[in-house]
Amino acid sequence: MRGRARRGGWLSRFAAGLVAVVAIVVAVYFAFAKDVPFTKPYELKAVFNNAAVLQTNSPVRIAGVEVGKVAKVKPVGGDSTAAEVTMKINSNGLPIHRDAALKIRPRIFLEGNFFVDLRPGTPSAPELADGGTIPATQTAAPVQIDQVLGALKSSARHDLQKLLTGYGDALAGTPKPGEDRDADPSTRGETAAKSLNDSLAHAPAALRDTAVVNDAFRGRGGHDLSRLILGLEKTSAALISREGHLQDLVTNFNTTTGALAAEQGSLRSTLRVLPRVLEAADPALDHLNRAFPPTRAFAREILPGVRETPATIRAALPWIAQTRRLVSPPELQGLVGDLQPSIRDLASFTDGSVAFLPQVDRFNRCLTNNLLPTGDTVIKDGPHTSGLKTRDEFFQALVGLSGESQNFDGNGSYTRFQSGGGDATVSTGDTGQGVKLFGNAARKPLGTRPARPAAKPPVRRSQPCYRQKRPALNSARTGGGP
Repeated sequence: MRGRARRGGWLSRFAAGLVAVVAIVVAVYFAFAKDVPFTKPYELKAVFNNAAVLQTNSPVRIAGVEVGKVAKVKPVGGDSTAAEVTMKINSNGLPIHRDAALKIRPRIFLEGNFFVDLRPGTPSAPELADGGTIPATQTAAPVQIDQVLGALKSSARHDLQKLLTGYGDALAGTPKPGEDRDADPSTRGETAAKSLNDSLAHAPAALRDTAVVNDAFRGRGGHDLSRLILGLEKTSAALISREGHLQDLVTNFNTTTGALAAEQGSLRSTLRVLPRVLEAADPALDHLNRAFPPTRAFAREILPGVRETPATIRAALPWIAQTRRLVSPPELQGLVGDLQPSIRDLASFTDGSVAFLPQVDRFNRCLTNNLLPTGDTVIKDGPHTSGLKTRDEFFQALVGLSGESQNFDGNGSYTRFQSGGGDATVSTGDTGQGVKLFGNAARKPLGTRPARPAAKPPVRRSQPCYRQKRPALNSARTGGGP
């Protein structure tokens, strides 16, 4: 009995030690692996052009709800800033589709750091398998302020400073003596910003009156348009029944035309420049030609109203009597005499248009032949190639900057700055105005991307923009260099 008891006690101590060893192994596993054994969470990979601000264990959120964490951030390779981010997604964040989009966004002030904003995609798209990768074209990283300023040359930054200074002077500058002589007495001596703020006081009344006018255009009933057509029909019928009165109307119109003929010199000047105006009006005539089919359809629909025109003319006889008095010498003929100086001003305006319209034509050709095709160009930059057009990349950069400056409340926005330095001194060289800019970098620079050209491209101010060659955006060397 005593030996049996000793044997039972020895087995109990062995079992207790074994349980302790197993408990220690399990605790160590959970402390370092941080995963439940025999389970594997959904793994998602994404390529970002710049993931330097992202760290391991950064949260992954869908519509503000945390659905996973960042497991690994691995650089793609070479001198590229691109990185492959591996994330572990919980079950409440599934499924994820192939058209999913990811953005790196700053967390709120109390949280700090950044998080990955995940949009799982549309239900109609195929689901992404475990371990799948989202390409860089479907990801976006916050644009740092140094990247925006680095994209601008020193001359462009200097011009931007002068533009902002001039705009501020235009708003805050006090008018000089005599500059606001023609202004309203209530605004004389005020700055442009003060006058602009004062104009807002009249905005409610102006908007209210505009709303009243727009409401009046809608009519008072549902058949106002049909009543108008019926009235026009009666007016036309009345005009047909009084042909003699119509002849008198034509006679008086002939008198008015004779008054216009007295200004033959001004009309001759107008007709001399008319061919050039007509040449510039060709695009407008093309649009008018395309408007003819709907106009013909409208004409077919208005035929019933035209048949009712005789009755409309009969109803218009009182109006014709008043019109005869209107075109008499004491009325309209005297007005024509007063308008003679305006005809001379119209001729001067036409002469000015002759010089203005060719400039507009050159601008349109420059926009069509140079600016728009350049914006449609896709820049080839090796692994950095996004496949997007230049204009799309520009506006995406603005969107990224706007997202970077978002605040967590409604009191406005701000942009964060992260300063740094090192023992490597860099310089821009001569900026063209005898000024050199210096800075400190953490490491010695490898070069620029694209490579800095040896000289500025020539500016040919003597040649119109539309006759010059388009810039070869893909001709610049993109590799590293001094």
